[in-house]
Amino acid sequence: MSAVTRFLHTMYRITDPERSRAFYDALGFTFAGDFDIVREGELEATNYFFSIGDQKSVLELTFNHDGRTYDRGTGYGHIAIGVDDLDGTLSRLKEQGIEPERAPYSVREGGSRLCFVQDPDGYRIELIEAR
Repeated sequence: MSAVTRFLHTMYRITDPERSRAFYDALGFTFAGDFDIVREGELEATNYFFSIGDQKSVLELTFNHDGRTYDRGTGYGHIAIGVDDLDGTLSRLKEQGIEPERAPYSVREGGSRLCFVQDPDGYRIELIEAR
């Protein structure tokens, strides 16, 4: 039995597409495109896709046009992205009003430095400095 398995993307729902796009642009994602979902003639949702580096459309943000809000629940943890210079990245993010939850730290002696930021909907993004 032969199966090809590969990671395609992560999706979560957002409440303000413009703020979310600005946030993910600030993190180094590249807007890859969007498309509307229309059901029975009504605009239901818009999906926004983002690429990072040479990884195409790895993040899908879905905006439902009916005005609903969401509870992130207790099961969601975070997504992680690697950065070459954590201090430089945090400096650039600060210029755009994005602050880390706490100062960078390592989880073990000699481990990579990391910290977390939150997107406009409160989703946590872990920034890990490349070693």
